[in-house]
Amino acid sequence: MSAATTQQPAAGTGGARWALSDSWVLTGRSLAHWARNPAPVVIGLLFPIMMVLMFGYLFGGAMQVPGGGNYREFLVPGMFAMTMVFGIEVTMLAVISDAAKGVTDRFRAMPTSSAAVVTGRSIADMLNSVLGLTVMILCGLAVGWRADNGFGPALGAVGLLLLLRFALLWVGIYLGLVFTDTAAVTAVQTLVWPLGFLSNAFVSPDTMPGWLAALSEWNPLSATVTAARRLFGNPGWDTGTWATDQAIVMAVVWPVIIIAVFFPLSVRRYQRLGR
Repeated sequence: MSAATTQQPAAGTGGARWALSDSWVLTGRSLAHWARNPAPVVIGLLFPIMMVLMFGYLFGGAMQVPGGGNYREFLVPGMFAMTMVFGIEVTMLAVISDAAKGVTDRFRAMPTSSAAVVTGRSIADMLNSVLGLTVMILCGLAVGWRADNGFGPALGAVGLLLLLRFALLWVGIYLGLVFTDTAAVTAVQTLVWPLGFLSNAFVSPDTMPGWLAALSEWNPLSATVTAARRLFGNPGWDTGTWATDQAIVMAVVWPVIIIAVFFPLSVRRYQRLGR
């Protein structure tokens, strides 16, 4: 039986159960790898903490919060969202490394569901993201940030942040399957920063030129940040535009669009590797 034949999923619910089982096995592989080599995970957790401390204490005194308020309460929800964005290059590097070591080729030669390979990667990265967001929340509490609207809205804000991460990790998976050189990760890291700063994560778009403020308002990251601030009850900005008024809706719509585009692209790209 050829490798191509063995990779075809069974029909019906058996195929779905097979894919789910394979996904969990591959998730466990990633978790075991992190347990053996925790340094990258630890460094990934420390970097956003340093960002909060740097912006909150070094630059915070010079920052004006729209409508008044504590800058650190304005900043921390933005840093929560930035932490979700920073994961793109981590996911991309893991996928490229698997391909370079021949792991991806071995998976393709096994009777493994194509969707399960990329889904297993996404589940592992989501678990890592939950850990990272938990650490960031503890860091925020330590510097004076509070969720002032109660538990329910705060849980909704956390859900929107993780939804953004789930969407963006599919971008990372796809890019990792497209590029074979780890140097491409550096290029993506360079692009992540403009995405973060061209938003309302650190400052109000009211301080930007008109055309730049418009781009910032329609940045998917800005929708999540605005929605998180609103649900957490933290100070923010409200220009009265449709994008701002419907921030919670757009914080769902943008990730769904990204997933709808990059999930099938990732599965299709994995299936076509080596052709």
